[in-house]
Amino acid sequence: MSKLRLSRRNFLGASAAGGFAVSSALSEPGRAAAQAVGVKPADLPDLTIKEVKVYVMERGRLASVVTRSGIEGNYTLATRYFHPNWSNLGWLDYAKGVLVGKSALDLPALTSQWEPQKRRLGQSSYASAIDNCLWDILGKAVGLPVYRILGAYKDKVLAYASSQHLKTVDDFVADVRKCKTQGFKAYKIHPPWLPNGGVDYKLDMEVAKAVRKEAGDDFLLLYDRVGAYTRYEAMEVGRLMDELKYVAYEDPIPTTDIDGNVELCKALNVPIHLGEFIFSPYSFAEYIRRGAVDVVRFIVDNIGGITGGMKVARLAECFGMECAPHNWGDALDHAVHFHCELAIPNNVWFEMTQPQGSSDRPYIKDKIRIDKDGYVPAPTKPGLGYEIDHNALDKLVKTVER
Repeated sequence: MSKLRLSRRNFLGASAAGGFAVSSALSEPGRAAAQAVGVKPADLPDLTIKEVKVYVMERGRLASVVTRSGIEGNYTLATRYFHPNWSNLGWLDYAKGVLVGKSALDLPALTSQWEPQKRRLGQSSYASAIDNCLWDILGKAVGLPVYRILGAYKDKVLAYASSQHLKTVDDFVADVRKCKTQGFKAYKIHPPWLPNGGVDYKLDMEVAKAVRKEAGDDFLLLYDRVGAYTRYEAMEVGRLMDELKYVAYEDPIPTTDIDGNVELCKALNVPIHLGEFIFSPYSFAEYIRRGAVDVVRFIVDNIGGITGGMKVARLAECFGMECAPHNWGDALDHAVHFHCELAIPNNVWFEMTQPQGSSDRPYIKDKIRIDKDGYVPAPTKPGLGYEIDHNALDKLVKTVER
């Protein structure tokens, strides 16, 4: 968990080493998928997209992209992420215009933001669901989970239990105690919000101390304030993080305060994690260059899907930095980040939403759980790896938008 810095010479060496395989997967995902099973791209099923639709349920919406060969890619259409231009309400019309008649093999061109007018505005909020659906299709076309196409690095990831924003010190003590009995080796605190939406950093410090006391000195603890502290409050809490040997201090102040984050990185030993509220793959470089982050995070929904996430992960790798993708929400939200984690060497953690099982959905056959050693094992099914139960989905769908 140490803070790593690379010289320019070491950076150039790192960027040249080991990057070819993933570059190929991101620039030519269809070819990478075919090579993974020893066939030519021309031997793959017809991946021309014939239909785009949305399953609308009482709670939630599910994107669907269908090829002429009948392969369907799916991803959650959520609205909860902090994004300056976030709305999936127009996703269907946009996706139909972009996708119908095109091939899933052309994935990079369908979601790329390598155009000046797009780079300066930030990633389109529509791109991530498109990208994730197409990766799901490619995996299903060759019978492999997505991470195997990206280039598998591992087959399991150590999980930490990621708390809800509980209300009292006692709530957190009981929560970490329960997580330890379930086999977790680490726990992340999301400290309380006040009724007015504000924070009490002194209460947060009491939570941090009580959780450390309950968890024990050798248990790994992380902390996420979701960008709500002032610089002064962040420094006070950060010094306590150092004293209590926490291993991560996530988003202590707003991400936009680059200078403040630089100060925290310089002053504190606990690694500063940020990146969830950066909205383009092209915006991460400034934070790394200025030393405003120690461990890079991302939400694929904010940066163009799995493709954007892998770009950011490789950027961090080239600078000798860990990358700790966000996991939160339902099974497919977890899945897209999990495939990135399984395919990159510079990741340590899987963030397991608490309580364990809260990511389950009745239309997803597979459950995401830790094993007896506290790891989440890689999915084995093709695509995103967590199978849609269409019988269960049909019972929940109120309408299908086309």
